[in-house]
Amino acid sequence: MNISRLLLPLLFPKYTWKRPNTQKHIYLTFDDGPIPEVTEWVLDILKQYQVKATFFCIGDNVRKHPALFNRILQEGHQIGNHTFNHLNGWKNANEVYINNFCLSTEEMAKHTSFENRTRLFRPPYGKIKKQQAKQVISEGYDIIMWSHLTKDYDKNTTPEECYKRAITNMAPGSIIVFHDSIKASHNLYYALPKTIDYLLSKGYTFSTL
Repeated sequence: MNISRLLLPLLFPKYTWKRPNTQKHIYLTFDDGPIPEVTEWVLDILKQYQVKATFFCIGDNVRKHPALFNRILQEGHQIGNHTFNHLNGWKNANEVYINNFCLSTEEMAKHTSFENRTRLFRPPYGKIKKQQAKQVISEGYDIIMWSHLTKDYDKNTTPEECYKRAITNMAPGSIIVFHDSIKASHNLYYALPKTIDYLLSKGYTFSTL
């Protein structure tokens, strides 16, 4: 058993690690996009299976690929803030980090209607200082973490291991993290369809956060 999966929610209870429910809803999430080809492939797979997901977007990627960002919204998926430059909160001063967070918020706002404005934030690497988190929460955001980290980005993780990490100990309310990035694509292309197939066969419904 992964001890950190049990301890982290206890140590950081103000963050969202899962959203328990009685309807077998679970939550697919994708970090680091939008990236041409990879995000496009993900959206095609989600459309094929008729499931919804939440995309935690890097602001600079939104700036570079606005049409792809708009496609995410048009196809009924949720978006979240992942900073403008994928900053590690532990390695950056609070002011620098919050300014980068706000820059991403502003960039996404250029491409979304008021009702589609996100109030979801996931810190890159899952690393954020207490004061940074306090400021993000004060802006009305939920800090979204995860229950299932696939490690699709890790070159030492095999595609099958990535798949197993996505489905093991699944429960209603679980939050699964994949990455729509070039680095993760080898594992993602194998694991995502298998994950969706398996969890649908077990009666789960994929919802947005």
